[in-house]
Amino acid sequence: MTLNHLPADFVWGASTASYQVEGATEEDGRGPSIWDTFTARPGTIRDGHTGQVACDHYHRYEQDLDLMAEAGLTGYRFSIAWPRIQPTGRGEANIKGLDFYDRLVDGLLSRGIDPVPTLFHWDLPQALEDEGGWLNRDTAHRFAEYAAIAADRLGDRVRTWITLNEPFIHMVWGYGLGTHAPGRTLLLECLPVAHHQLLGHGLALRELRSRGLQVMISNNCTPVRPASSTRADHAAAQAYDNLHNRLFNDPILHGAYPDLTAFGAEATLDAWIQDGDLELISAPLDALGVNYYNPTRIQAPATPDGLPFEEARIEGCRRTAFDWPVVPDGLRELLVTLKNRYPTALPPVYITENGCSAEDVLTPDGEILDLDRVDYLETHLQAVDAAVAQGVDVRGYFVWTLLDNFEWAEGYHQRFGLVHVDHTTQVRTPKASFAWYRDLIRAQQGQGVSGEA
Repeated sequence: MTLNHLPADFVWGASTASYQVEGATEEDGRGPSIWDTFTARPGTIRDGHTGQVACDHYHRYEQDLDLMAEAGLTGYRFSIAWPRIQPTGRGEANIKGLDFYDRLVDGLLSRGIDPVPTLFHWDLPQALEDEGGWLNRDTAHRFAEYAAIAADRLGDRVRTWITLNEPFIHMVWGYGLGTHAPGRTLLLECLPVAHHQLLGHGLALRELRSRGLQVMISNNCTPVRPASSTRADHAAAQAYDNLHNRLFNDPILHGAYPDLTAFGAEATLDAWIQDGDLELISAPLDALGVNYYNPTRIQAPATPDGLPFEEARIEGCRRTAFDWPVVPDGLRELLVTLKNRYPTALPPVYITENGCSAEDVLTPDGEILDLDRVDYLETHLQAVDAAVAQGVDVRGYFVWTLLDNFEWAEGYHQRFGLVHVDHTTQVRTPKASFAWYRDLIRAQQGQGVSGEA
């Protein structure tokens, strides 16, 4: 495969998240997170799995760094566990926690890999959740304090920072529906979580920028497609697009929230917005992180009660082990839509997550021939290349994920990794997709300027 339009300095990376890989949840002064509390409740996680050990990355990071170097990665997106830095979400830093990320960053740089830390990938300190979590405006200020601590320790070597990961998913699944931590079921009453997360982003951006650092946010985005040409389905699709995509992109790139009146008169953020908030939130980004997995097909609801949309199944395509539709061109469509929607405000884009779960099987020879994943990655990278050809400024691609990990409510049942992890022995086995990605990176780096052969 040849990707002819990617820039010569394109970043080839992989992503992970702290609670999903680190383990060591009670070591070296780390405080409890909402995921520690949530997974301890019976019935919340498939088969009662937890992230207490996960991939044991906290102890095995050197081995994992060697795998990254073997793959030829030029960037590694990881997340910092807030309760490892501030066990209660406030106050003085836990030095041993900072020491771990210090070692990790040095290990990356010594292997020629750029560290790209995410400050919040859903593991809020439990002490802050006890005070209201992201429903509490003060959490945004605590987040900025934590960002400053992390930047003061690592900012001499880490240039680019991501504030939040997928604030839409955290709001809906964590506070609206309760299937993720902290497990609240507030439905539309979870909307203040959107504003307080974005305010936290803006306050953290100010801290990072004052230290001369570059700032991104990673938003989960999906192209929204009406199920039919009817006016009702188009209106439902618009309502969903406003909630999923525009609620977290418009305030940052347009300085205003989208119209949510389709969700009812009470669906407004006015009561939580204070003077100066939107100015903080809309401070220019250095780049936008985009996490993409699949499009969403939307139809009008069968009854007028409840939400103004219903999700409809996308037919006629392959599906992942998670039963998600595989639609590679949706990524090109999404990127071009962002460019057209925010023509002057859209900064350079990085694909900060893209990947798939698969039914990986270890052969008698000890191999994992995950050819479905190879096809997924190949076709989605071709979609990125096509978007660049259409004028979208895409600077990098991070596979989700490096290691088979703790996949939230699914526990260890969904495998997304380039590297197979036996969660009993912690043995790592690179898959066929790992070798494919390594060879692709080598080939692309050998093409010369502007990606042209």
